[in-house]
This record gives sequence, structure tokens and C-alpha cells, in this order.
Amino acid sequence: MSIPVFDWIGDPSAWVALVTLIVLEIVLGIDNVIFISLLVQRLGKQAAKRARQIGLSLALVFRIALLFLLTWIIALKEPVFSLFTRDFSWRDVVLFAGGVFLIVKATQELHSAVEGENGPSKTAAASGAFWSIIAQIILIDMVFSVDSIITAIGLADDIEIMVIAVLIAIVVMYLASGWISDFITRHPTTKVLALAFLLLIGVALVADGLGFKIPRGYIYFSMAFAGLVEGVNIAMRKNARKAKTAVAAARTSGKKRKKAK
Repeated sequence: MSIPVFDWIGDPSAWVALVTLIVLEIVLGIDNVIFISLLVQRLGKQAAKRARQIGLSLALVFRIALLFLLTWIIALKEPVFSLFTRDFSWRDVVLFAGGVFLIVKATQELHSAVEGENGPSKTAAASGAFWSIIAQIILIDMVFSVDSIITAIGLADDIEIMVIAVLIAIVVMYLASGWISDFITRHPTTKVLALAFLLLIGVALVADGLGFKIPRGYIYFSMAFAGLVEGVNIAMRKNARKAKTAVAAARTSGKKRKKAK
């Protein structure tokens, strides 16, 4: 690992590594963005924005701190105990625990969405749990950070490249989480789709922690296809509402003309 100076600026390969790392960090952050967007749903608009700002700012600090603890991060892949003839590392434990957390959280939210909820009481409860929500944002970001940082170590040799990539990824995550949160609020049916995505990611993390690697590409493709279908449904419902409004307006206009005669 080179000393943190900016000698890499004149190196084309370093710029390629930077762009690749930024794209990778953003793609790997999709799971986190959806989780944050769902987590702040029950807060008021201003409180949700503040929670995203504080949560992601602290997550950025922790991610950069982890980057400067590269030796410790790499050591997370070393076996620490064995179970059923398989060695487990702290990375496996973190991924397994994070996956279980996502599965439990997504299941609770799905149950709440299906069974219905009392809006005012839930909002009040969420407001009282403001810092709990921020803690959850940081916690799940740490889980997603482990793999992305280990990957970053293999792509770039300069710590400043990694820091810049993480900084840009966090900014994109913040902007995207606000947009996705607003979109889910406008189209409630997409919430179930997002929760199903988190459930799949949770299962993938648990499987990864147990040594069964599920390619993320399969999950992203299936959810992208489901998102495309949901997008078509949203467009159809929007067109149906427009047609209904146009028919109602035409009937009203016809009645007015009849009265005028």
C-alpha cells in the first residue's frame, strides 16, 4: 500500500481503477439504498431527510475509518473457528448476522404491510426511535461495507482512490435514497417489491456466511425484471386514471351543454 500522496493523478491506470471502484461501490450500495429508503418511511419528510443525512454521514466516517484499518479488514477473512468441518471467519459471521437482520427486518415490514397498521401511532413510535433508525442505517452499512472494502483492496493500491470512491458512492446513495423513498411513498405497491429484494439479499448474505456463494447478478437481474413489470403496472394504472378523469370531464361537459340548451 503506497503512502497517501497524490502521485497517482498522472497514472491512467489509477483513474481506471478509480472509475471502476466508484461504479462498483454504487452497485454494491443498491441494497443499502433500498434498506435506508424503507427504514425512514415512517418518519416525517423532514425527519426522514435528517435521518438520511446523519446516518449516511456517520456511515461515511466509519467506512473511511475501516479503509485505514486495512490490515484488520483483511484479517477478517482468516478462520477463527470451525463448525461441521468448515472454517468460519469474522467476515462470515458478520455477513451471516447481517443477513439474518435483513431477513427479520424485511419479514416484519412485510407483515406490517399485509396486516395493516395504525398510521398515527406508528409515526409517533418512529419519531421516538429516530436515533435507533440511524443506528440501524450505520449497522447495515457496516455489513455491506466489509465485502466492498475487501473488493476495493484488490482493485486499487492507493488509499486516497478508495476514499474518493467511497465518498462519491455515499453522495450518490444519499441522493438516490431520497428519490427512492419519495417514489415508494407515491407508489405504495413498490414497497412490497423492495422488501422482497431485501429478503433476497438477506438470504444471499446468510448463504455467503455459510460458504454458499449466490452470484448477486442473478438477484439484481430478477429484481430488475420484477421492477420493469411493476413499472408497466404503474404506467397502466396512471393511464387508466387519466382515461377515467377524461370520461368524467366529458360527461360533466355534456351535462352542462344540455342544461345550457
